[in-house]
Amino acid sequence: MRVLLLTTDAYGGHGGIALYNRDVVDALAESSEIDEVVVIPRTLQFPATDVPGKVRFIATAAGGKFRFVRAALAAARGHYDLVICGHINLLPLAATLNLKLGAPLVLMVYGIDVWRRPGSWTRQWLTGVDAVWSISAITRDRMNEWAGLPESRFVLLPNAIHEERYGLAKKRTDLMALYRLEGRKVIMTLARLSRSEAYKGVDEVLEILPSLIETDPTLIYLVAGDGDDRPRLEAKAAALGLKDKTIFTGFVEEKDKADYFRLADAFVMPGRGEGFGFVFLEAMACGVPVVGSLVDGSREALLGGELGGLVDPASQASIREGILRALARSKTIPHGLTYFSWPYFRLRLDATVRSLTVGDGRRQ
Repeated sequence: MRVLLLTTDAYGGHGGIALYNRDVVDALAESSEIDEVVVIPRTLQFPATDVPGKVRFIATAAGGKFRFVRAALAAARGHYDLVICGHINLLPLAATLNLKLGAPLVLMVYGIDVWRRPGSWTRQWLTGVDAVWSISAITRDRMNEWAGLPESRFVLLPNAIHEERYGLAKKRTDLMALYRLEGRKVIMTLARLSRSEAYKGVDEVLEILPSLIETDPTLIYLVAGDGDDRPRLEAKAAALGLKDKTIFTGFVEEKDKADYFRLADAFVMPGRGEGFGFVFLEAMACGVPVVGSLVDGSREALLGGELGGLVDPASQASIREGILRALARSKTIPHGLTYFSWPYFRLRLDATVRSLTVGDGRRQ
């Protein structure tokens, strides 16, 4: 069996969507029924590493729309048993190629990419999609407010956590010294600080931080990540008199993420727009108590509050109380986190691929 994936980024990419895409490809490559996965990436931030042997990763496709389309057209000259479109913006191209290929067509959706109605040209191509793999139920439901697809067309495929990459461990002494965290109580957010994604809850945490510091003067807020919204957030912290109580670390490399999570006594991200929130799984896999949002996909990452606290991002009192409760908890890896483990992710993916490719797997 051969699979063609058109995607924004995967290997050599940074962030939640790139990681999710890598997990999808890795799981496909581990299947004994799949011989090759051909991946066409739209962008490439870093050199692609750890690409499985069964995967043909066309790195030359990145770097421009023309190069991407040319690589996709060249790859589509072969035969495929499954075509996966890794972003709704790529659907017109993927669906056009599939007119020739005639394979089952999957669309992967993540969050705000499909929470708003796209252009009519993109919506038109949805008629050719056999399955929509959604990272969460909230993303499925918000998409279907405008798409109106049969519910049977959707498959929930939440993030996977590779627990062996995390775990409880001592705080790294060099990071403790770098940020002067000795004797401090640390709350942390790790996120892309982008103006287009100013829904992560950093503003809300900054606004209630003075009242939290009144309760515990040793408290400090560690904001990990970078982006074009960072200067505004730093200025806001200074205006609130929190310059000495907030630390903006900048970009954190993938290999260092677990050590950054371990610095925290609580991970907080009371946002409004997470399609899922993989960072919650990462923090919990390091034993850190977490605080998520009642109104976005993070409530699914926390299994409705079973794995961590949920707060109303519109209520300062709710956020404050949620953070204080998290800080009062001891560090431990919640048992229920196994629901998102890599073996379960593989089983879910294998089942949906088999349903599409064995016998008459086309949509009903």
